[in-house]
Amino acid sequence: MKMKSVVKLGVVGAASAFLLAACGNSSKESTSKYINWQESAGLNTLDASKLTDSESMVMVGNSNEGLLLNGPDNTVKPGVAESYKVSKDGKTYTFNLRHSKWSNGKPVTAKDFVYGWQRTVNPKTASQYSYLLDHVKNATEISAGKAPVSSLGVKAEGDYKLVVTLNRPQSYFKYIVAMAACYPQDKSTVEKYGSAYATNSKAMLYNGPFKVEGWNGTNDTWTLVKNKEYYNASKVKVAGIKFTVQKDANTALNQYETGQLDETTLVGQQQVGKYKSSSELHNVKQASTFYLEMNEKADSYFKNANIRKALSLVIDRDQFTKDTLGDGSTSAQGIVSPGMSQYKGVDFTKAAGTKTGVSYNASEAKKLWAKGLKEVGKKSINFTLLADDTPQGKSTTEYLQTAFSNLPGLKVTALNVPYKTRLTRSQNGQFDMVVSGWYADFPDPISFMSLLTSDGSYNNGKWSNAKYDKLVKDAEGSDSNNTAKRWDDLVNAEKILMSDQGVIPLYHKVQPNVIKPRVSGVQFFPTGLSTDFRDATISKK
Repeated sequence: MKMKSVVKLGVVGAASAFLLAACGNSSKESTSKYINWQESAGLNTLDASKLTDSESMVMVGNSNEGLLLNGPDNTVKPGVAESYKVSKDGKTYTFNLRHSKWSNGKPVTAKDFVYGWQRTVNPKTASQYSYLLDHVKNATEISAGKAPVSSLGVKAEGDYKLVVTLNRPQSYFKYIVAMAACYPQDKSTVEKYGSAYATNSKAMLYNGPFKVEGWNGTNDTWTLVKNKEYYNASKVKVAGIKFTVQKDANTALNQYETGQLDETTLVGQQQVGKYKSSSELHNVKQASTFYLEMNEKADSYFKNANIRKALSLVIDRDQFTKDTLGDGSTSAQGIVSPGMSQYKGVDFTKAAGTKTGVSYNASEAKKLWAKGLKEVGKKSINFTLLADDTPQGKSTTEYLQTAFSNLPGLKVTALNVPYKTRLTRSQNGQFDMVVSGWYADFPDPISFMSLLTSDGSYNNGKWSNAKYDKLVKDAEGSDSNNTAKRWDDLVNAEKILMSDQGVIPLYHKVQPNVIKPRVSGVQFFPTGLSTDFRDATISKK
């Protein structure tokens, strides 16, 4: 289906599949029938309704499947739904499902989608992704506990037809239904395991190309194993993918070079430089932004705009991305990453960018800092900077501590914790300042902009601005079918966010990976499911 909008999606939406050839690198290759893949953080959950992190998304997205799948160049392709149609008013979607099975041989039906969607919006589930379904009839009322779950605008007409009713048109709805929050779920399995559902690989059913095995909920190794019940199993060419969490970048690279890993993420200039001329190096562009959130609820001084602006102005993002990260990542241009969308040939970041909120000016930072301290009645401030304990997380906090030391009277203590712990503390407001990252769910600026509304479930810092809220609301509501107005709403919202320094954007991520020549066909997507293994192959020796 073509979008009615004249907004043209940019290059960030293109998928890339790597087709590797040997390049004479001296590193050894594995002879395993499995692909050996590195992860820098542990698996958090296999619950499609509750996942929030990219690692869980990759595992769930490869072991389960929704109505539609990510395709190249911001397209979608058939998943469990063989076809679909949209009503003229854009408010009714009818999906025709193929005959497919769960990993236990039980048929996947339209009722499984109804239950999965209802579970996502059910307030008892506490899904942070329930907002993705806010255009579905009654979803917002259900999430607020003001309507029964059964009233959600999704119904099964027989076993293989699903009808979805929206309360207003949504131009990017086809991308939403490809996401985990809209995956089918087997009610009997959810009820069987109760609170233990999806907390380990055995407490699950799978309808995707692979099954997860060997994850007990806390261990750092697990495997995606080919699902023989998958409807397209004959086209899945690998036995599976073995995942190992390795947080130390040097250890991971050594394991890659000695043939223990087929893939690893490179960190820093030295590692990237080593493979700069190698065909094993793949710089994967990601529609992502890493940024600082300041806890305005816990630390009242962060409510002061001059303090927030001073903290941003003292950060030299160009120096940080070049000399500290050194991995190809680029300085932040705002909260929305470049290439998300274009209107009349202009990229969103260029239309919304004013340099406000992402510039470096140490002398101005000191002036605003002094002014801010006076306004809040303080001579000094001490706070803790929370981040992941990954190599990139540690290098980020080290750089920021140095940058912030240029502000008189400021003492910053770094706290690097496991990824899962950082997520939990962020969500519970247990931080002063935290390094957060967001990977766009779909190729539209709203994927970023909706994060920071006053009631946004991912607005951990609790920044609030009524004008910003209204613009985002209009883009999703009254102006949703007017391309020009919707574009202006989002552009102006970004400008407000940056001028008020609601968050402090740091950089847009580029992920440098090295992958053995024996592996090909893995697809990378900038939005949604970031890594897709269904077409992966291993060359024969």
